[in-house]
Amino acid sequence: MADAKTPSEDEPPKKKSKLPILIGLVLALVLGGGGFYATWSGMILGESHEEPVAEPIGPLPNIAFVPVDPIVISLGPGATARHLRFTSQLEVNKPATEDVTLLMPRILDVLNGYLRAIDVAQLEDPSALVRIRAHMLRRIQIVTGEGRVRDILITEFVLN
Repeated sequence: MADAKTPSEDEPPKKKSKLPILIGLVLALVLGGGGFYATWSGMILGESHEEPVAEPIGPLPNIAFVPVDPIVISLGPGATARHLRFTSQLEVNKPATEDVTLLMPRILDVLNGYLRAIDVAQLEDPSALVRIRAHMLRRIQIVTGEGRVRDILITEFVLN
């Protein structure tokens, strides 16, 4: 009786089938890809990746730019910098281009006088540029008359 073997000892253990794991993996990939596509295409959450149709933009305003000659101003002895180099352009209504060009010497005089009168501490303060620009624009508009100059564009404001 000792020689009698039980059936479990003679047979090697059965391997579990990998088929359920492979089916689960394939289904997970298919369902994941389908979910991605449904979200990306807008079927879920209602978003669409289509290019928005651009509305036609109206014509540019009737403007022109008049360059202002560069101005170099020497700063006082208390300043950390020695000179201010200032360059700008004036945004004008196109019909007023010739009038503004004719008045350029007076505009340069107003800008030069204003920049020399400003305290050096204000020139060195980066946040003061907006205020300085507004003051210069108002002075230019007084010289040229209302409705000619729309804005002043500062292209160079260098302290060295």
